[in-house]
Amino acid sequence: MRLAAAELIEGGASDREVARHFRVSRMSANRWRRALAAGGRAALASKGPGGGPAKLSPAQVGELEAVLEAGPAVWGWEDQCWTLARIAAVVRRRFGVTYTLAGLDLLLHRIGWSVQVPARQAAERDEEQVTAWKQETWPVIKASSSEWMVAQAEMARCWLRLAGVGCRGRAGRGAAGRAAGWEGVSGLLVTPAVRGA
Repeated sequence: MRLAAAELIEGGASDREVARHFRVSRMSANRWRRALAAGGRAALASKGPGGGPAKLSPAQVGELEAVLEAGPAVWGWEDQCWTLARIAAVVRRRFGVTYTLAGLDLLLHRIGWSVQVPARQAAERDEEQVTAWKQETWPVIKASSSEWMVAQAEMARCWLRLAGVGCRGRAGRGAAGRAAGWEGVSGLLVTPAVRGA
């Protein structure tokens, strides 16, 4: 792209025209113009990808893939779960190279490995009991907890007295607060307000 921009620049195009044509900022177009003036077309040539050199050669990356395919048990771990820390340890032992976990994650994504979350279910799981719990018990818990949260949110506007009991203001005036009969807050526990205090 920069070499194509050089042709426009040498043809007399302004920075704005070069920027619009290549969809870059005017600052980039101006940087290209100065590089062309200072060092010619060679100054606009790509310097290659950024960053440092790769820590593992392509052959070593292929070897790492074979190690990962063999599984963690080959390296002494009893379960069949590769973690970034385990892979980093294997890379350090096998190739003498240290990776950060983030760098190792990038390498693994580049070679097609990604995070896998196993679907775990207990061997003793009884689907009938689970279904019954979801239909009978969970609605009761959900209803009471949502009523609790509404009442607590209404009471949060209260001023606490020195004893931590009693309330001033609008707390307890909402439907959930009136239905529950709670008007005061004491720490994390909701207590009935002291009337007339």
